[in-house]
Amino acid sequence: MNPRIYFDHSATTPLDPRVLAAMGPFLGGAFGNPSSLHHEGRIAREAVETARAQVASLIGADPDEIIFTASGTEADNLALIGAVRASGRPGHIVTTSIEHAAILETCRFLAESGTKITHLPVDADGLVEHKSLLRALQSNVTLVSIMAANNVVGTLQPIEELAHLTKLHGVLFHTDAVQAAGKIPLDVNRLHVDLLSLSAHKLHGPKGVGALYVRKGVRLSPIVFGGGQERGLRSATENVAGIVGFGAAAAIAREELAGEATRLAQFRERIARELTRALPHSYLFGHPVQRLPGHLSFGLHGQEREVGKLLATLDAAGVAISAGSACSANHSGEPSGVLLAMGYDDEGARGLLRLSLGRFNTQQEADRFLEILPRAVATLNGAATHQQPLRSIDAVPGVLA
Repeated sequence: MNPRIYFDHSATTPLDPRVLAAMGPFLGGAFGNPSSLHHEGRIAREAVETARAQVASLIGADPDEIIFTASGTEADNLALIGAVRASGRPGHIVTTSIEHAAILETCRFLAESGTKITHLPVDADGLVEHKSLLRALQSNVTLVSIMAANNVVGTLQPIEELAHLTKLHGVLFHTDAVQAAGKIPLDVNRLHVDLLSLSAHKLHGPKGVGALYVRKGVRLSPIVFGGGQERGLRSATENVAGIVGFGAAAAIAREELAGEATRLAQFRERIARELTRALPHSYLFGHPVQRLPGHLSFGLHGQEREVGKLLATLDAAGVAISAGSACSANHSGEPSGVLLAMGYDDEGARGLLRLSLGRFNTQQEADRFLEILPRAVATLNGAATHQQPLRSIDAVPGVLA
């Protein structure tokens, strides 16, 4: 029996054994509270600070600009709510219509308290248009929040350019980099961002730990209150084992990023090319070049309403892919909000299949997937006969430009 193929790394990644080894001592003998002054506490504190430096190094930040949280979602909440509260006014947040729920739901919460929310449109590839941001910046804006890489279609935003425009107006810029970190180069100083969210479990680290980069001088109000840990911005006893795992995962990702991005982009390109041949009614979602190296989102014309059946068939055959964000999984067959925002009609927005590759995927798995998928599609009723082919994807991994 063949082992299962896991092609859903945008949902979560398997824990790297090297990360587990780093966490091991802090899951057992090294149990101290980092706030304690005795020997056990000092061991824990040193481990947390080492991890802080490792996470900072991944994004070109200083260690004291990293605030550990319990998740990327909490980091997003702290960035948005913290910035609005620190401003002392109801405020105005500019974001996009294709953000992760962690941003969209936080904006909905803030809107109930009087914060003005502007959702920027995107084009058919999922890119924000500069003109729409410039128009929004003409009013009094507290914070702009635009994700670095879309979790559903993989499109990379031109964060450096968008943040530069924002800074010219003296406005804070936040990016949700949960999907991008460890997959493409990120340098907070080159990108001109003030706030950046991260999550360990998206880069082969543990679940339940995230981080927020906060540029020196940026004022935030806390949203979790207590003992004043993490520079007073995130009270609670630190998850030492999780933080150590995050640090180890960040260090590995930084060391292996260039080679891994090239390898995954080559896998992605080959899969896309073979899908075009085997399934001529397939078509691509997202930007054909400016996308995450291991990310491929596609649809099958005429079979958009069969996505659930296809996923079940693939799962039974030992293949795990998804129909979009795991945080809002398309189990009901409802159209994707991201695809609707990109201009797809109701039918087209139902048909997304997301394939996202990771560190431990192999060429053999890609070969097996390319054998299994066409057979699975052939089992569906009313197979489509023609549609534009899947657009060619450049093998060179995209970077923020």
